[in-house]
Amino acid sequence: MSSLPSAPRADLPDVAHHSVPLARPLDWVGMDNIALPIRISDGAGGQMQVAASIDLSVNLVNPDARGIHMSRLYLQLQDGLAREAITPAGLRHLLQDGIASQNGLASQARLKLRYEALLQRRALESDYAGWKSYPVEIEATLSDGHLHLALSFAVEYSSTCPASAALSRQANAERFADDFAAATELSVAGVHAWLASERGLAATPHAQRSRAQIRVELRPQFDELPLVPLIDAIEAVLATPVQTAVKRVDEQAFARLNAENLMFCEDAARRVASVLSSDARIARFEATVAHYESLHPHDAVARVSGGNP
Repeated sequence: MSSLPSAPRADLPDVAHHSVPLARPLDWVGMDNIALPIRISDGAGGQMQVAASIDLSVNLVNPDARGIHMSRLYLQLQDGLAREAITPAGLRHLLQDGIASQNGLASQARLKLRYEALLQRRALESDYAGWKSYPVEIEATLSDGHLHLALSFAVEYSSTCPASAALSRQANAERFADDFAAATELSVAGVHAWLASERGLAATPHAQRSRAQIRVELRPQFDELPLVPLIDAIEAVLATPVQTAVKRVDEQAFARLNAENLMFCEDAARRVASVLSSDARIARFEATVAHYESLHPHDAVARVSGGNP
């Protein structure tokens, strides 16, 4: 049996050539939420295939055309993704092919790719490792031969409140003064035992899971989309990214990192901006950090943006 598609029937009606009421060009026409597999860099020199949700559209420049060739656009995307990995060059090819599939009806194309990037992360102290998911969106537009690229992703981390930490230290110091008010002399062993007991912790600072949502406009002359390097840099500057597989030694190391990196949302936003504003691959950036408060029923949020020369 032949696997070739059957020839299209010539007698099927085609209303695409009917007259156009209220004729005018259209900014964008296409499809949203197309489910297709894509090939992306695994951050270690290889590639992996993941499921993606894709929006693809072209402009309709002919006011007298009823619509675009929608099925051609879909089939071109499906075939193109089978050939092209998600790189700046690959995205350019996909958009060029999308425009070409319209036989003069379109001069611009754009797409958005949404997927979950799974990255393996090592524990802080032990030999364990686990997988962490990062939501990613890639935006690409081809207009007048110019490729415009934007990359969005989110990083989750822990934030411990500096004000709450200061109040907790004061409460701990006051309890120490009360418990040892009558002591005539103190030994290192005695203070150590008190600190290790339940009495040695009068208060704990509040901390919460937090999230940095980042969008960068990229200079497209680079060969690869810098997703993994940017995630690594953001997690390094925040210093307290959420963990995966942990043992007690890792949990203690995480507690130390939180104590060494007390952060208001304003502090976290400045840390993120310090990375993005010094990266030559980035033309512009926007970042929003949200601390999902454990003290309040609302969130603490800071936003920062900027451009690189």
